Amino acid sequence: MEVAMHRRLFRRSFLSVAALIGAVASPNVADAQTMERLANKAKELVAPIAGETDDRLEKVAIFDHQVTGVTVSEDGRIFVNFPRWSEDVPVSVAEVMKDGSIRPYPNDDWNAWRNAKMSEIAAKDHFVTVQSVVADGRGSLWVVDPAAPNSEKIVKDGPKLVQIDLKTNAVKRVYPFGPDIAGPASYLNDVRIAPDGAFAYFTDSGMPGGLVVLDLNSGKAWRVLSDDPSTQFEKDVVVQVDGKPLRRPDGRQPLFNADSIALSKDGETLYWKALTGKTMYRISTEALQRATQDPSTARAEKYADTEPTDGLWIDDQNRIYLSTIENDGVKILGPDGKVTSFLQDSRLRWPDTFAQGPDGTMYITASHIQDSPWFHQGWADDSFTLFKFAPPK
Repeated sequence: MEVAMHRRLFRRSFLSVAALIGAVASPNVADAQTMERLANKAKELVAPIAGETDDRLEKVAIFDHQVTGVTVSEDGRIFVNFPRWSEDVPVSVAEVMKDGSIRPYPNDDWNAWRNAKMSEIAAKDHFVTVQSVVADGRGSLWVVDPAAPNSEKIVKDGPKLVQIDLKTNAVKRVYPFGPDIAGPASYLNDVRIAPDGAFAYFTDSGMPGGLVVLDLNSGKAWRVLSDDPSTQFEKDVVVQVDGKPLRRPDGRQPLFNADSIALSKDGETLYWKALTGKTMYRISTEALQRATQDPSTARAEKYADTEPTDGLWIDDQNRIYLSTIENDGVKILGPDGKVTSFLQDSRLRWPDTFAQGPDGTMYITASHIQDSPWFHQGWADDSFTLFKFAPPK
């Protein structure tokens, strides 16, 4: 924003906040709920001047719980997910309606699992800890459930990939993962579906980090590059947020393995990187598919030097979008190997997952991981937002 615009925004926000303070102090305002509402409104008005904002970033919906994944179907329907990382959320997968409200998807029963009722509800046919949702453009929504509440030990029979038919809004198939694929400390993070619908490719950000390949026809899965340097966190990388190293209360820094993932539009090349890392790797999907016989034949290739990121997305121009954690932003890695900054906005606290709608509009979630109980005694912020923006031409 230009300086003059900042001044106008500050003056308008200051006057509005002053008016609200006067209203709260007025003897006419005796209702506690009204006072709370006015106080929250004041906080909302002050928020835009708390940091740099970009007018190109537009709010789509605001949620009561931490959101990570977002995806958009070929007919423009928007879906999001809420992981059970620090709280027992009431909805795991939801469709975002046109008015910004959400409805459990595909139904209430699949979203009925609760931490307190763990022994009463079967994990195999309920969402436990959904990490990612992906619409494949072929009529299906795919849901990744690592089934590891608080990113800790997995729930027995919980890890799975769920296919939902978007036409009937009914579960079509469940692909369970046994301990050979999703071990006790694993965390299946994100997925990409081959354009022909034959294979699914996952990152595992848990222990040991790695990639997982799933034959969607046979249901057979296998691990690739498990515990390989290309899928592990980089020891010399320190994640910085708000200008300082991110640390847990006991002083540890977050060490996340293979996380970010993207698939080329032709389905021939898979890209990934560790969240606690700067190196992006790639491999041919043909090599991943052949690895079902001998995983040791798969070789990762270094592709680019970047920075700690969470989400990746490839557009029709073969540009790779990076959700950059350290500057609340979006950068773009071009086919020429150069990384350029596209937008930066203080509202994008821990920009997480990308999706692209049928009209080309980009969507991104802000998951506020640095504000979570992982790094504080309680939530330091709870404004979980889905944004959209127009990609560069």
